[in-house]
Amino acid sequence: MTGTGDVTHAPGGARADLVALCERSARGEVHGPSLPALVPDGPATVARPAAVLVLFGVLDAALAAAPPIGATHVASDLDVLLQRRAGTLRSHPGQISFPGGRIEPEDAGPEAAALREAAEETGLDPTGVEVLGTLPPVAVAVSRHVVTPVPAWWTRPSTVAAVDHAETVDVFRVPVADLLDPARRASVSVRDGRVRVPAFVLDDDVVVWGFTAWVLDLVFDQVGWTLAWDRDRLVERPR
Repeated sequence: MTGTGDVTHAPGGARADLVALCERSARGEVHGPSLPALVPDGPATVARPAAVLVLFGVLDAALAAAPPIGATHVASDLDVLLQRRAGTLRSHPGQISFPGGRIEPEDAGPEAAALREAAEETGLDPTGVEVLGTLPPVAVAVSRHVVTPVPAWWTRPSTVAAVDHAETVDVFRVPVADLLDPARRASVSVRDGRVRVPAFVLDDDVVVWGFTAWVLDLVFDQVGWTLAWDRDRLVERPR
């Protein structure tokens, strides 16, 4: 399902869209493409379970004062939480990502793991976060994980910042309207140009791509927020 841009979604309406998406996912009605571009050639490896928190909410008044740069068919204060991984990490160094990590034995499922990891990485207060459900797990063999996206809604926003700079160097809330701006949509070429994957250009040196961009692209398409964009536009993958 692709949005036409002729409907304005208030923040409350956005939450309802996300709840409906999770309900369809629970019924097995949400399917996304595999990630062949992220799967290295070679023998299969044992994948470890992980989860990420896909946290939407309403920007604080000060941050939401400026109008969105591009699309305006969602509320200008609707945002999603992202972070930049440390460049010294072995997996996905320097990439923009959702908060998250491995599911530990003591976690009561992917939802608990996503909340715990987000609190550890960004300092958010998990009591102010409403988990809405889960999306289908995605095998990301380049890091040997099967990752469950956990959509959530920020009922009571709290201060966030990078807690451990060995893992995360920046935490930020991005207006969804900016991500939906067709001028910020692009693709990156991977696997020697054999595959293209979606990307979001936040700034000259800030490109969201890979697993995180795939999840955002899936969510936006499934809830009908996507505006038509040029899929032939290529940008360089960050080094």
